[in-house]
Amino acid sequence: MLETERLILRDVEETDAPFLLELLNSPGFLENIGDRGVRDEDQARAYIRERVLGSYQQHGFGMWLTVQKLDDTPVGLAGLVRREGLQVPDVGYAFAQRAWGRGYAQEAAGAVLAHARGVLGIPKLAAITTLENFASMAVLRKIGFTYEGVIQLPGVERESTYFTVG
Repeated sequence: MLETERLILRDVEETDAPFLLELLNSPGFLENIGDRGVRDEDQARAYIRERVLGSYQQHGFGMWLTVQKLDDTPVGLAGLVRREGLQVPDVGYAFAQRAWGRGYAQEAAGAVLAHARGVLGIPKLAAITTLENFASMAVLRKIGFTYEGVIQLPGVERESTYFTVG
């Protein structure tokens, strides 16, 4: 579990399926990250078991549920991902549209970066965005990432911007 001034980042649990269903089907997620094919709560629970908990078990890290400290309301996901085509773990985040514009992505991604480098001892990290996601690119630059160019990841239809730190 990570804690910032306004957020708690904790392991995702199967009981978080309703929020994940909402987030994974939100226009911003579909446009900037992609369709994960999760259409109901059973599929959301399966996604949590296979993708999220599976990453914790396989890599020792993954995406965390990001909740507001004030009222324990889930607002997004943030964490580390092992992605085919990248040599190092990648910092990822996605937030519900109702949480946009509050600085949560920068706060959460900064905490993930500090945890990865300090606690996990990972010296170099990557991050990717769609070519049109200028808000996410700004977040990455603010927390210390450098734009390296455009890459084509295996199994991904469109090109991605590629950032690194470390």
